[in-house]
Amino acid sequence: MTTGSETQPLLDTGALTGGLGQRMGIEISEASAERVVGRMPVEGNTQPFGLLHGGASCVLAESLGSVGATLHAQQFDRVAVGIEINATHHRSATDGHVTGVAVPVHQGRTLSTWDITISDDQGRKVCTSRLTCMLRALPQG
Repeated sequence: MTTGSETQPLLDTGALTGGLGQRMGIEISEASAERVVGRMPVEGNTQPFGLLHGGASCVLAESLGSVGATLHAQQFDRVAVGIEINATHHRSATDGHVTGVAVPVHQGRTLSTWDITISDDQGRKVCTSRLTCMLRALPQG
């Protein structure tokens, strides 16, 4: 995981560890307000036919996009909250890992939108997704 000065405050909050992402085996290798890269095993994240579950792809996409949006939101003392996600599943994955790359489409003061491309170990596109996060004031207390 990248732990540069831009990412360290997010790491300190625990936002990149625990919860659903940890249960699904998501590992983030690069994180900035301009690009987030992470991967997830196919094994354990499949539907009954042994194919990567479409919902698992959405979890990976939302996790990566939310990290990037949160890193962007920090400059405004805000936090990112997902408000919309869509996904198109192009092909199945049955083993190995899938890797997601999230890049911003729009970075504003109130919204952050990200395109996320998920590929298999052979570099074939498995899913494309778009995530929009609302940037909200930090919770008080």
